[in-house]
Amino acid sequence: MIKLAVNLSMIFTEVPLIERFAEARAHGFDHVEIQFPYELSIEEIQQKLHEYNLSLCLINVPAGDLMQGGNGLAGVPGQEVAFRQAVNQAIEYATALNVPSVNILAGKQPTDSDLLPCLKTLASNLKMACSMLMDYHIQPVFEMINGKDMPRFLIQNVAQAQEMLEAVNHPALKMQYDCYHMAMMGEDVLDALKENIADIGHIQFADCPGRHEPNTAAVNYSDIFQWLERSNYTGYVAAEYRPSNHSNESFAWKGRYFQS
Repeated sequence: MIKLAVNLSMIFTEVPLIERFAEARAHGFDHVEIQFPYELSIEEIQQKLHEYNLSLCLINVPAGDLMQGGNGLAGVPGQEVAFRQAVNQAIEYATALNVPSVNILAGKQPTDSDLLPCLKTLASNLKMACSMLMDYHIQPVFEMINGKDMPRFLIQNVAQAQEMLEAVNHPALKMQYDCYHMAMMGEDVLDALKENIADIGHIQFADCPGRHEPNTAAVNYSDIFQWLERSNYTGYVAAEYRPSNHSNESFAWKGRYFQS
């Protein structure tokens, strides 16, 4: 059975983050993910997870200035100390909140840096992060983000992710597979899932183009969800989209594909 989650960073944004846990429960979700939960204290999140009987299944390592248009941390030479501090902060939250997986964003190639040193820095930082996270039995994942939405992102497709897995060579590391980002890169989402599912630790979805809820664009989620249901995949599958209208009106797909 698919373990379905909802992303509280992109959905229910009509209310502050602290109020989105209630919205997730009201729409029948048992699991939530938050990209960067650090605006809230651990105690605030603990209280909401307990109050609404939710589990927090994924958070990201802090990514520096990436979400504000900067280059981020993990793949930027000279940011190794800041990256280690970011991993430590993620571990603090993940251990206290029983978060099973932590996502590491590679970041972007700085305009004044060559690609190879950035990839070497990323591989080294990922290996370090894997060791740190596994000390606490936390699954490390890293994400491919399309280069149209985020130019110069260091890992943009499955082939590049496979190369990074080989470079890091750590048994714990897996991909975070975002169906929207890979559809934006022109990849066949279902074929890629079938071919790489053993190396995938977390899945996210939104339709493409537009990054709205399923059934608003071109991705065939009926086949994707049916295949995942039959597969041996045991990780979470998280809705991470921008609702086309009000969040509360964006869940027709849930009733269609995930009958309770």
